[in-house]
Formats: sequence, C-alpha cells, structure tokens
Amino acid sequence: MKVAIVIPVYNHEQRIVEVIRQALKLVLPLIVVDDGSTDRTPELIGNIQGISVIRHPVNMGKGAALLTGFAAAVEQGCDWAITMDGDGQHRPEDARTLLQAVADGRRVIVVGRREGMVGKNVPWTSRFGRGFSNFWVWAAGGPLISDSQSGFRLYPLPEALHLGVKARRYQFEVEVLVRARRRGIETIEAPIQVVYQTRGERVSHFQPWLDFRRNSATFSRLIWERIFGASRK
Repeated sequence: MKVAIVIPVYNHEQRIVEVIRQALKLVLPLIVVDDGSTDRTPELIGNIQGISVIRHPVNMGKGAALLTGFAAAVEQGCDWAITMDGDGQHRPEDARTLLQAVADGRRVIVVGRREGMVGKNVPWTSRFGRGFSNFWVWAAGGPLISDSQSGFRLYPLPEALHLGVKARRYQFEVEVLVRARRRGIETIEAPIQVVYQTRGERVSHFQPWLDFRRNSATFSRLIWERIFGASRK
C-alpha cells in the first residue's frame, strides 16, 4: 500500500497548523487542498515544510477539494487516500485503525465511525444529521452504516475518482457511498475518536437549513436514479 493523507481546508486558521503537525507524525505524503480560504489559512500552511499544498482560487466545495486531492495522490503514485477534516475534530493517529481494516488487501471504503457523539459540546445538528443521512444513504441504495457523515475515511485510488459522483460540496461524502456500492465497492466502518470543542472554539461551515436542502436534493436525485434506472433495465 502507498497511502497519502488528504486534508481539505476552508478558513481553518484556528486549527489547521496543529492538525497538520499531528498528521505529519504518520510519516505519509500529506496533501492539503485549500478550497479558496479567505482568512490566514494560505499564509499559515504555506510556511509548513513536508506537505504539498494545492489551492483553489475560489471556494468550490469539500467534494471538489477531495477530488483534487485524490488526483494529486494518484499522480504521486498512491493507491489509497486517508481523508480528515481540518477543524481538529479528528485524531490523526486513528488513521492506523483505518489502515488495519484493509490489512487483508480488500479494496473497500473505510469510514471512521465516530465514538462518543454525546455531551454538551456535540451540537444536536450533528446527531440528527447522522441519523438522517444514514437512513437516506441506505434508501438510495447505499450501504447501511452508522456514521455516513464522518469525514475521516480511507478511499481506494483511483477507484474513488471514477465513480461519477456529481455533488461537489458536503454531499459528496454521502453520494460517494451510494455510487461505490452500485459499482460493487463495499463500505466498512472502523471506530475512531472525535473531539468537539466548545461552541466558541469550534470551526464549522455547516449551514443547517441550506445543507439540509442540498442533502435532500442529493438523496432525491439518487433515489430517482435507483427507481427509474432499475425500471429501464
């Protein structure tokens, strides 16, 4: 296995330096995709040695940033990509748990199942969103898993680049699971830890109502494809 770490970043100046510092301890190629940040993120990550930085001139969405990172990883000769968020929610050392899940050589997607999604610092939108997403991923023909919104994942490359995913924002991470299953690529889960900072410290670009509408549109499209695609066949 040759594995790269891909971190999509958008206005994460508060946390990104520490996230990268911890990720570098894994001693793996590290690709940071700056998705059009307008804060000090470009300046901060530009001074870090030992990483590859790719910058989108404007914000294109998390899914677009992930695809850019996957393509760069393939160009570097990697056949797997570990993705983690730049907000400090994930513990980079848990990447080893994801890698252990494919020690038998399986070409699957490994989703980090977040443990400890309780407590006063965990927003209700995260708990509700996870349950909502889990059901509709399954209803759209995807895998039945317990944390379909986790961004800490292991993807096989180049397969993940060629699934025909249309969503380019957060919805990429649910659509890719559905598309993968349709192509015969299994999704499994592995337990990881999660860190939720207090409300004033937490960096989140999740917009509940806007992203709810986007999620609904994505799931509607996938379910439509499932029903009428099967009918045509």
